[in-house]
Amino acid sequence: MKKFETFKGIVAPIDRPNVDTDAIIPKQFLKSIKRTGFGDNLFDEWRYLDKGEPGQNPADRKKNGDFVLNKNRYHSASILLCRENFGCGSSREHAPWALRDFGIRALIAPSYADIFFNNTCKNGLLPVILDEAKVQNLFELTESTEGFELCINLKDMIVTLPNDEEYPFEFDQDLRNRLLQGLDDIALTLQYSEDIRNYEKHNQSISPWRFN
Repeated sequence: MKKFETFKGIVAPIDRPNVDTDAIIPKQFLKSIKRTGFGDNLFDEWRYLDKGEPGQNPADRKKNGDFVLNKNRYHSASILLCRENFGCGSSREHAPWALRDFGIRALIAPSYADIFFNNTCKNGLLPVILDEAKVQNLFELTESTEGFELCINLKDMIVTLPNDEEYPFEFDQDLRNRLLQGLDDIALTLQYSEDIRNYEKHNQSISPWRFN
């Protein structure tokens, strides 16, 4: 998993509350567990005017020109600005996979669904929580300023605006350390590989019949 330390990127606004995971990546695209290849179908029902199915070439589909991520000014966005309760609904991990595959590295919102929040962290995305007044200000700046960028420093837990104004945020210490080090669940477990081997050897010595 890629480390998240300091990141600067263009912001795209998703100005809808209670965006659920079926909107982020519709259910028909959940057949694969490869963690890649989902970016073309991120927000599929909003980005395209036809019904999407697995295996379709996105170049052959008609896009919804009114949807924010289809607008030229947001094509290279890597930070998603959201409203409250983003990522509600089912617990599908494909949602952060699709966001990451599209190129999103961080999200900013007043609140997230709990399972989605944890899934984003496990997949190297940073879900920043700011109060509604700050989020509203960022929406206004994003929409009025083409190419609006933010710098997010996870180590110091600060979002910096182009005018150098700073928005501090809080973040769980354990999750923060995992993101800073780029540790997913498997990498975190492998840090204790020697302890695990010793535990297995001890178990085998005291109850060898269990290993026949």
